[in-house]
Amino acid sequence: MKLIIRDNSNDVTEWAAKYVIKRIKEYNPGPDNYFVLGLPTGGTPLGMYKNLVRAYKNGKISFKYVKTFNMDEYVGIAEEHPESYHRYMFDNFFKHIDIDPNNVHILNGNATDLKKECEEYERKITESGGIELFIGGIGPDGHIAFNEPGSSLVSRTRVKTLAQDTILANARFFDGNVDAVPKQALTVGVGTVMDAREVFILITGASKAYALYKALEEGVSHMWTVSAFQQHGNTMIICDEDATLELRVRTVKYFKDMWSVHEKLNELVSEQAMRKLVL
Repeated sequence: MKLIIRDNSNDVTEWAAKYVIKRIKEYNPGPDNYFVLGLPTGGTPLGMYKNLVRAYKNGKISFKYVKTFNMDEYVGIAEEHPESYHRYMFDNFFKHIDIDPNNVHILNGNATDLKKECEEYERKITESGGIELFIGGIGPDGHIAFNEPGSSLVSRTRVKTLAQDTILANARFFDGNVDAVPKQALTVGVGTVMDAREVFILITGASKAYALYKALEEGVSHMWTVSAFQQHGNTMIICDEDATLELRVRTVKYFKDMWSVHEKLNELVSEQAMRKLVL
């Protein structure tokens, strides 16, 4: 597991957008070779989406040959509802770029058969060749998507009843009305995300600091589902300084030193490549 520490949340989302662009370009997608991207919602990724939209408008990236699969969606609210994740994704990202709407996949929380909807979602991911890069955020309790504490670490896409704490916390998005908050959601499972070839987790703010500590410095636990990614062979966490407040000083220094060495190696490789071009 890699940890990248940036100064603040703006640096995190800017770095994240640049990394997504880099990965898509390296993959070199085309008509028979789509880049498959897993995407989150929430406050933390908003800056990343804004930077990706800006990069697209400046001609730095195209999403024409990208397929996306979102992490989750509420059950029982209309797609056009201001708090639906369909609305979030189109308002903040999809309608501003050149992605084909047919290549956008978001769980349907109003499906007649919710179980079948989840099974079909897993089938579509497999049919697309699996997810190349799955981006996620976490909650203060360390949950990823709606895999709240106690969720199975091998879970698949399913219907999930939300914890009372989650319902109360989300009431602020529904004018403070707890009764208006959906009590269930459709969510990819921890196992679904673990199947991705790379996992990229964004963590910002002091409120997520204890969850980051649990993810990095303690063992794998279904009570902190983000900790499962200790067992993924290609996971990177990018966080701001505030999110490191619960980490040991030596842990922070270790990862900062490691990244410093990595950047110097990259600079050396770039210099050698330039010399070859000149010669």
